This record gives sequence, C-alpha cells and structure tokens, in this order.
Amino acid sequence: MYRPVLIFCLLAVSLVNAKVFFEERFSDGDAWESRWVQSKHSGKEFGAFKLSAGKFYGDAEASKGIQTPEDARFYGLSTKFEPFSNEEKPLVIQFSVKHEQNIDCGGGYLKVFDCSLDQKDMHGDSPYLIMFGPDICGPGTKRVHVIFSYKGQNHLIKKEIRCKDDVFSHLYTLIVNPDNTYEVKIDNEKVESGELEADWDFLPPKEIKDPDAKKPEDWDDRATIPDPDDTKPEDWDQPEHIADPDATKPEDWDDEMDGEWEPPMIDNPEYKGEWKPKPIDNPDFKGAWIHPMIENPEYSPDSSLYLRKEICAVGLDLWQVKSGTIFDNFLITNDIEEAKKIGEETWGAIKDAEKKMKDEQDEEERKKAEAEAKTAGDADEDDDEDEDDDDLDIDMGDDSEPDHDEL
Repeated sequence: MYRPVLIFCLLAVSLVNAKVFFEERFSDGDAWESRWVQSKHSGKEFGAFKLSAGKFYGDAEASKGIQTPEDARFYGLSTKFEPFSNEEKPLVIQFSVKHEQNIDCGGGYLKVFDCSLDQKDMHGDSPYLIMFGPDICGPGTKRVHVIFSYKGQNHLIKKEIRCKDDVFSHLYTLIVNPDNTYEVKIDNEKVESGELEADWDFLPPKEIKDPDAKKPEDWDDRATIPDPDDTKPEDWDQPEHIADPDATKPEDWDDEMDGEWEPPMIDNPEYKGEWKPKPIDNPDFKGAWIHPMIENPEYSPDSSLYLRKEICAVGLDLWQVKSGTIFDNFLITNDIEEAKKIGEETWGAIKDAEKKMKDEQDEEERKKAEAEAKTAGDADEDDDEDEDDDDLDIDMGDDSEPDHDEL
C-alpha cells in the first residue's frame, strides 16, 4: 500500500535536487550586455560580440545569439552566476554553435571558471575548470576539446572527437557523472563516452616497468638464425659489372688521339649479390622479452576526479581568423534529461527551418549567377557582332580609290 507513496517521494526528491544553475538564450534584446562582461586584458585586440540571428535562421527571434563580427580578433566575454558544486551529482554543460561563415580557423568552445575569475582581465592564461567545444583550424584540426583542470594542470582528452564543420547550428553537450564517467553529445546524440581516469592523464599509471628487472644476458629473442650448415656455392662470386661482349671498336677510333679503346661495362647477368646463409628457425628462441610490471608507488586512486567544488562563471575566450560564429542556448544543470529536453526546445526547434532558409538562399544565388553568366554571354556575342561590322566597314573602305592631292 505504501509503494505509490514511496515512489512519489523519490520522484519529489529527484525533482528538488534537479536544478538549472545557469541558462542564457539571449531572448531579451540588448539586456544581455548587462549580464556579460567584456575582457579588457592589455596587449590583445578584442572584438565586440553583437546580437544576431545571422544571415539565415530558423526563427528571427529565437535564433538570436551573440556573434563574432570582426575578422582576426580575440574575443573575451564572461558572465557569473550563483556558485555551486557538482558533488555527488551530474554536471551538464550545453550550448549551441553556428559557424555560418564556414570558419577556416578559430575556436568555438567555452570555458567554465570558479569565482576567482577576474572578468575584466580574462585571457588565455586565466585558470579555468573545464574547456569544452569545437575547435577548427584548416583541414587538420576539426575536434571537440574536452579539457579538465586537475591539481593546477590542464589535461586534454586522449580520444579524438570530431566536431561538425558545416555552416549550421549544432548543439554540444558534456555530461560529467559522479561515478567518474562522462559523455559527449552533438545534436543530442552520443558521440563519445568513457571513464575519466582512462581517457585523461589525471593520475600516474597504476603499473610501471620494474626498474630492477633486466633482460637476461642469455635471452635469445631472434626468431630465426643463419643456417650454420649452409655453405656458399663455388660459382657464387661474380663481378657486378662486365665488359659488353657485343661492343665493337668504332671504325674511326684513333688510339693515338682517343687513347686505348675499352668496351663499355654492363650489368653482369651472373651476378648474385652478397651471399648470406639461408635463415632457419632458432632452436633457442624464447620469444620477445616482456619487461615485468610492478605497482606504481606514486599511483593513488581518486574517486573525486569529476568534482568541481565551486562553479561560478562561464566565458568565451577565443581567437578567430574569420568571424561570424553565433553562440546561443547556454545551459549548466545537473539534470541530464532536462538538458536534452531544453536542447530540443531550443536548437531542435529551429534547425530544420534554418537549413531550409539556407537552401533557399543558395538556390537564389545559383539562379542569380546563371542569369549574370547568361547576360555576360549575350554581351560578348553583341561585342563580337559589332567587331564583325567594323571589319566589314574597313574592308569596303579598302576597295575605294584613294585621294590624290596632286591632281
């Protein structure tokens, strides 16, 4: 009889614990400028973000985010929120990125900070907790960065996660679980997952090679050896090159003038190269020697690799050669399902219409280009006809009698 009540209580506790710590959709016009702080770090030429839905979009208002408008600029922008810890709870970081400029080199990632961040002086060396998102530079770099700070050092993921490299909006999601596992999603679909300890070098290896172990001197790791009973054939040794037997001395050869004639050298068809005894299986072969492993005295497990005790700010610290990227739909929560739902309500609601608008624009551009090409072709034909008429006039002028001033 009490089971429905118990289930209800558990659901209620779950709902109470689920929380959105930060969300930004840029849906209130220019009010975002009062919430975000532009970095003024000296020595860098910063670009200023602007609110824009871009050249094509799914919804004129809902698609608005902050865009990088200037080429070859650094961008530094951050915002703070009420501090929290992800202790014993999932941490979900999510945002959308749209490289509508078909970016050639530049970052599209965010950074998560603790409360010590000096927002007006934020720069590339400002300590951060997590860096996550796409990074593109040429054909060689198209990856999703997942970088964690651990004991003062930044650690890159050891796996290669490919990011999207087209011009449309994409949703990036990082989930860090309290059991020290993680998951990366793109467009609400899992693209990578695993264990924090296995996929980052946070900790020393559990085992190391035994420093006292050495390969025995009599250890034979040769799979084959030269046959000791094999002997070189008596006719083996032949010169590599011989005089061409078919060559003849030219009739006009003068020994006194040209010196003594010698036939040219050619490859010797009987030459067999250096002789080596044939290989046979080594009767003393013991296999490849494997260095014994021992427990690493410096290794110590850490059940709190996932933990970030104070999460307080999120920022964009970027360099872009070609501007135009739009960032939107920032979300930090401990509710994985809620993040998925919000992703569908935001990015998911505009993605199809965005692509449709872009396709229509491309079609219009194609038709325009065809019309311009046709117009240019017609103009060339008209010019050719005019030139033909001019040539005809010149020819007719040549047939007329020239003027004679002396008459």
